[in-house]
Amino acid sequence: MNTYGLIGYPLGHSFSRKFFTEKFEEENIDAQYLNFEIPSIEEFTKVIETHPELRGLNVTIPYKQQVMQYLDDISPEAKAIGAVNVVKCQHTSTKCRLTGYNSDVIGFVDSIKPLLKPHHKKALILGTGGASKAIHYGLTEKLGMETLFVSRKARKGMITYEDIDATLLKEYEVIVNCSPVGMFPHVDECPALPYNAMNENHLLYDLVYNPEETLFMKKGTTMGASVKNGHEMLIRQALASWTIWNQ
Repeated sequence: MNTYGLIGYPLGHSFSRKFFTEKFEEENIDAQYLNFEIPSIEEFTKVIETHPELRGLNVTIPYKQQVMQYLDDISPEAKAIGAVNVVKCQHTSTKCRLTGYNSDVIGFVDSIKPLLKPHHKKALILGTGGASKAIHYGLTEKLGMETLFVSRKARKGMITYEDIDATLLKEYEVIVNCSPVGMFPHVDECPALPYNAMNENHLLYDLVYNPEETLFMKKGTTMGASVKNGHEMLIRQALASWTIWNQ
């Protein structure tokens, strides 16, 4: 039986296994999807070696960058982003050839595009992990927007949350939360922003999808902003993963 799966740590919040298991049942596909909750990336090779029936993997926090060192090939897009969330496993008589891709870009761009207005020219990206790199690539390369990364600590080429004020928010009217802040069970948390400076011109997009409406989104809605969670992005990137594994 062909096997697909997810590597990451922890995986308690993961959507992928349920999504693909239901897809396999509905479409009569003889396959299984497993969670590989590995506490360190060094265990990645063990997953590959002990599952010769493996055809593809999704990669989630915190391994989207770390997994790249173990791959034989990386798509130009994933290389440019600097993060991989899909691995295709191709078996030969001697080894399993691993190729890395990034489907987060497809999922994000296709899901945010309908919400963008002509005045949405600049975006703040909250967080600096693997997902944020795909979001940056999608916003700049696919949607032609200017971006600015926001980090908790001062870093070169980035601003901190303390730097965000009403003046900055007049300029940057799209805000994408790529951090896990507000994810279940920490539903009473949200990124530290001056929400009172937001209005109907703002678009708040949260990659978090559990809970369905995060505190980040609630506070934006209160000020008249448009909001969206990461559920549609998740579905679109999952479907893109399936296409990659079977092309």
